Amino acid sequence: MGHLDHATFGWLTPALSYAMACVGAALGLRCTVRALDATGRSRRNWLLTAASAIGTGIWTMHFVAMLGFGVTGTDIRYNVPLTILSLVIAMAVVGVGVFAVGYGRDRVRSLLIGGLTTGVGVASMHYMGMAALRLHGEVRFDPLLVGLSVLIAVVAATAALWAALNIHSAAAVAVASLVMGAAVSSMHYTGMFAVRVDVAPSTATLPGATVMQFIFPLAVGLGSYLFITSAFVALSPTAKERAAYASAGRLTDERAVDVAPPGFRTAESARTPAS
Repeated sequence: MGHLDHATFGWLTPALSYAMACVGAALGLRCTVRALDATGRSRRNWLLTAASAIGTGIWTMHFVAMLGFGVTGTDIRYNVPLTILSLVIAMAVVGVGVFAVGYGRDRVRSLLIGGLTTGVGVASMHYMGMAALRLHGEVRFDPLLVGLSVLIAVVAATAALWAALNIHSAAAVAVASLVMGAAVSSMHYTGMFAVRVDVAPSTATLPGATVMQFIFPLAVGLGSYLFITSAFVALSPTAKERAAYASAGRLTDERAVDVAPPGFRTAESARTPAS
């Protein structure tokens, strides 16, 4: 059996992967909160952004952690189509869960369905990513630890969606994101500890891409997407803030009319036809 190293670069990859999970969770929660305050097309767009953020954050967390994964006695390659499919699965299934919460009439039922769907989706993404591994040997899994990792994923997803429904302050969302990041990281490493590899030494060339050829550039690109989108969401006004701005604008116009000299027309009154 080959020796598995989950942190070949020390604490760098676990810490960075945790940060990615936290950023994705924070962005996803903020977008879901915005969606619940919106209607129509705006709600749909916020929910789509939330799904892409959470899915991208979880996927990036997984593969940043995999940058530090190594097996003694064999090189590691990744099947590109399966790796991309794992990303699509992450965003699609998380999207189902987020939309269930965003449009569900019964909150408890929506939360349970959304949490179960999203959790199973997160676990599916993880094991699809593991299926993309190519190495000299056979990969096996401990069924008990696999089941535990799926349970952690479902509980973590349900807790995150509950937070989106019930937590609205920025500070509370930040704390919830740290907890969600820890839960996702726990799910990942529980799943990784379930792995057993029976190495069969060989000099044959492995199919697929190396981690630096494919995983690293894609993780950097998706990480950049998360940070840029986070900045956009942080700077864009909420629905309540827009309403406050509009109210302040109307109040200013009314005061201007009250103090204007006779015969003077404000910009607002100029747009109103004389009766």
